[in-house]
Amino acid sequence: RWQKIFMFPLWSKMAVFWNKMFLTIIVLLIVLFLDAVREVRKYSSVHVNEKAANVNSSAFDHIQMKLFRSQRNLYLSGFSLFLWLVLRRTVTLLTQLAKEMASHAALETQVNDATEAAKKYMAENEKLQEALSGKGDGKKKESTDATEENLKKEVELLKAELQKTSHALNKAKTEVAAGKKQSEDLRREYNHLMKEFQQLQQNLNKAEDKKDL
Repeated sequence: RWQKIFMFPLWSKMAVFWNKMFLTIIVLLIVLFLDAVREVRKYSSVHVNEKAANVNSSAFDHIQMKLFRSQRNLYLSGFSLFLWLVLRRTVTLLTQLAKEMASHAALETQVNDATEAAKKYMAENEKLQEALSGKGDGKKKESTDATEENLKKEVELLKAELQKTSHALNKAKTEVAAGKKQSEDLRREYNHLMKEFQQLQQNLNKAEDKKDL
């Protein structure tokens, strides 16, 4: 399914545009995050100074509102930046997993073909041996011996190719398992960060409720 989705020719044509768009959004989110950090530091210091100076309540509430907005922008830009990077990494892992699964299927088909060919040659070899046991003509025997030798060489070549393909198949299985494990670790980390984000959002809502009171 992922191979069908991510292997469309349209994606390869949009690859350059997508990379530029991704970098542009990353730069924009970084700028917003840094601006939010600056605003939080600015209004935090002003908030402490105004509270110590015991100014009127309207000015103090205005500063609190500015501080709350800057903190909200900080949370939103920070988590948006992080989630955008997680999304990029998830798409990359899914694409790699789809490629590995496709190569794994191709290797399995190649192994099956090589096995069938080996069985076929072995059956022909047995038939030739049976024919040799029933005939005593010298010339025919020499020619069948040569044919048998050729068949044995071909069988050996097929066995070597089968062993090589089996090694490649085992390697592909290992890579697919590693990709699946990495995807699972990324999913768990994403769920953990989403829980932290929800907890921070609840704390922010509680702080806003207290401020309204």
